[in-house]
Amino acid sequence: MKGVEFRGLTRIEGPVVITARSKNVGYNEVVAVYDRDDSRRLGRVIDLSEKWAAVQVFGTTTGLSASDSRVEFLERPMELRVGMELLGRIFNGLGQPVDGMGEIFSSTRLDVNGLPINPYAREYPRDFIQTGISAIDGMNTLIRGQKLPIFSGNGLPHNRLAAQIVRQAKILNSDESFVIVFCAMGVKYDVARFFLDDFERSGVLSNVVVFLSLADAPSLERLIAPKCALTAAEYLAYEKDMHVLVVMTDMTNYCEALREVSSIRGEVPSRKGYPGYLYSDLASLYERAGKITGSSGSITQIPILTMPNDDISHPIPDLSGYITEGQIVLDRELFQRGVYPPVAGLPSLSRLMKDGIGPGMTREDHKDLSSQLFAAYSKVKQVRNLASIIGEEELSSSDKQYLKFGEKFEQIFLGQAETENRDIGRTLDLGWEVLAEIPRDELLRIKEEWIKKYLDPIVGQKKEEPDSMFDLI
Repeated sequence: MKGVEFRGLTRIEGPVVITARSKNVGYNEVVAVYDRDDSRRLGRVIDLSEKWAAVQVFGTTTGLSASDSRVEFLERPMELRVGMELLGRIFNGLGQPVDGMGEIFSSTRLDVNGLPINPYAREYPRDFIQTGISAIDGMNTLIRGQKLPIFSGNGLPHNRLAAQIVRQAKILNSDESFVIVFCAMGVKYDVARFFLDDFERSGVLSNVVVFLSLADAPSLERLIAPKCALTAAEYLAYEKDMHVLVVMTDMTNYCEALREVSSIRGEVPSRKGYPGYLYSDLASLYERAGKITGSSGSITQIPILTMPNDDISHPIPDLSGYITEGQIVLDRELFQRGVYPPVAGLPSLSRLMKDGIGPGMTREDHKDLSSQLFAAYSKVKQVRNLASIIGEEELSSSDKQYLKFGEKFEQIFLGQAETENRDIGRTLDLGWEVLAEIPRDELLRIKEEWIKKYLDPIVGQKKEEPDSMFDLI
């Protein structure tokens, strides 16, 4: 059905054109803009007044002229065609296939401007997701339906970590595998190629839906890409009852595009030039993750964002931390020392961890062990600061034991190979192994029964092992 058409543009400002408004036009509806050669470009309505409409064009406005162009209001929101054929396909940021396999054969179309889940309809997340990564499973547990972002910096291995999570993530005590929706916004071609090659090599590509808005694509496309990805995820989760893991990278590029559009529209800037509605805009994306009562499907989100200048107080990570249920923070110092994954022990947090661990879910000692590891590693940081002032030789024997614990914790517990998939039992056993370096009377956060059950056998085994070659003679 053909929409209302207007000839001529009032004004062209970068990627935004101003035209007379149609009576029935609505905010965020799709518009087709034609130049003098009838070349068609899509856009969306981003602002309305009594007489005029501002249209954001997806792409360049080069070649458009105010007198020879025409605008067709399609009187419908932007939609994504969905179906089971989404799996294994690659789309651009606007949801158009770019893998040469043609359009999706489905009559079902969904509005990409989805709504956050009604809190009343939410089911509280409780199912433990095993990623096979000790730093996450042991201390910052991921729960099904959670949104847990990765805070990283330029040059840090956040892409490798995300790919490892995609390969290894599974719900404990369940044979159901995850379907992956991967959304890249403003990333370089080599980053996109890394993920696609990794998906193909690991055999998960047939269970992945990919949305790519590369760095050379129009920046405004980045604003639509995550909405298309989440719309596909909602269809697979709530219509087809699948467990969906959504990985979105890089949210910083998304926010930069949002700032660009806000500046074009002449809006009053807030912190660092970002619009005042940055918080609510991010929330409209993050809050589309979760579990709905009565549905066996779920959406778990792992947004990745690179912190400008490694500044965790920057508006993007700052606001993301308020909306999401924790964060995985990558540490540059650990990375420079060769620790992979370089997950910072103290700034990282999973707010839903307490509800997904313990007897019947992971193991009875998980909560106490995690708490003690956090406390001990915090003491390590204090001792290292003290050693930098007075020298390591002047430290007490107890402090030296903490230094030894810190090294072992980083190299054995945090550090693991990129292809290593540790089950939760192995992760917790490694936690007890590194705690054996700490004096027993310092283990104040663990029940005595867990110490006797898990720590004493490790200590007894260490005593039986020779300390040096002289003990073997």
